Amino acid sequence: MSKVIEITVGPKGETRVVTRGFAGAECRVASQYVEQALGKRTAEQMTAEFYQGQQQASQDLRQSN
Repeated sequence: MSKVIEITVGPKGETRVVTRGFAGAECRVASQYVEQALGKRTAEQMTAEFYQGQQQASQDLRQSN
């Protein structure tokens, strides 16, 4: 899956940034420059892809013990 940062601007100027194709916290790093350019964040909703990276790391940890 390709990595995409989707920016939507509403009719009143509100913006929404959605990342796709990133695993774990990688999405935060990738979208950080966009969020800084847009201004103050008012809300944040994590996607399932964000938690997939954490679940894999947790599973790897359990397997190594």
